[in-house]
Amino acid sequence: MVERIDWDVIVIGGGPAGSTVARYVAEGGKDVLVIDGRESIGSPLQCGELVPSNDEMRRLCPDVPDIDDLLQTPEAAISLRTSEMHLVPPSGRPLRYPFEGLMLDRVAHDEWLVDLAKSKGANYLTNARVESVDSETVTLRDGREYSARIIVGAGGHNDPLRRSHWEESGLKIPIKFVLMDGDFGDAVELHFGSMAPGGYAWMFPKQGGANIGVGIQNKYAKDRSLNLFADEFISRYGEDITFRGAGSLPMSGTIDCFVKDNHLLVGDSAGMVLPSNGAGITIAMIGGRIAGKAIVSYFENDVSLHEYEVEWKRQMGAVMRNSKRSFRIGSWIMLLPDWVLNLAFNPLTKPFVWRFVTCRKPFIIF
Repeated sequence: MVERIDWDVIVIGGGPAGSTVARYVAEGGKDVLVIDGRESIGSPLQCGELVPSNDEMRRLCPDVPDIDDLLQTPEAAISLRTSEMHLVPPSGRPLRYPFEGLMLDRVAHDEWLVDLAKSKGANYLTNARVESVDSETVTLRDGREYSARIIVGAGGHNDPLRRSHWEESGLKIPIKFVLMDGDFGDAVELHFGSMAPGGYAWMFPKQGGANIGVGIQNKYAKDRSLNLFADEFISRYGEDITFRGAGSLPMSGTIDCFVKDNHLLVGDSAGMVLPSNGAGITIAMIGGRIAGKAIVSYFENDVSLHEYEVEWKRQMGAVMRNSKRSFRIGSWIMLLPDWVLNLAFNPLTKPFVWRFVTCRKPFIIF
């Protein structure tokens, strides 16, 4: 039980973004409380669990410093290391690329990030749902109130701070997925075409199983439900399902501003997901570190909180712009008939397709 009610910083949401903010705020010597509505942070699972290796992240985000310090993943939270990514058109004949990825045990990963933040001095209040945020006061549904000079919304795209203080709309892609037992190799698969209109389907192998799912844009689904698309795709791989999950991904890219007065947004609540590939965990942690360090600078050196936005644009601006552009173009291309997509995925287009997925300008080869 947290007895103290006054804090330097309150973070709403203890996922990768929120725990990373808390880690760096606490490391900077400030008192921080993380409030999360879940009894156990990390549960229930709501994503595909794939992250790039640190070497892949250095290639993807070359302006982000100290990747190894930020992205610390314990062996206990790694289910499998992948070696390839297959981009698969409707024909089933994939384009193959080398890809170093980590398939996580996402629950263990998030729990470890909590422990890391706690080791720096962060405090956590779980099973506590936020009802409202007003200036420096956070009110819980049970009536308890906590105050802080800085309040951070890291509670996903339905974050209560974002809902009450930001008038932002954006594209959200609903997803459904399963965990399935079996041997699925070590290659990540992304599938495109009519099996996932406006989105993609995936098979991400794990140790002794896989995370398999579908995300679509409902407006392109022609009145077919996500359940139908998911059931049809998942059934390709078997029936030994051990877990079923669902969620949604914000796919419009980052919102226009992350800071309003003493309030900040980070992670999914700020749109920190790369639209062209759905990467969100590591991107949220990049934003979390920038936000945490900006908050410490605000307290220590009276630096404007808007430096958080400036530094985000310096580290991630080009990557996010390229990813948004690729998603817009790709969304149009992926609506073409399946036979056209089959023709479009060929050895000549292979380098251009990869540049789309990895958030680089697609028409420059070097």
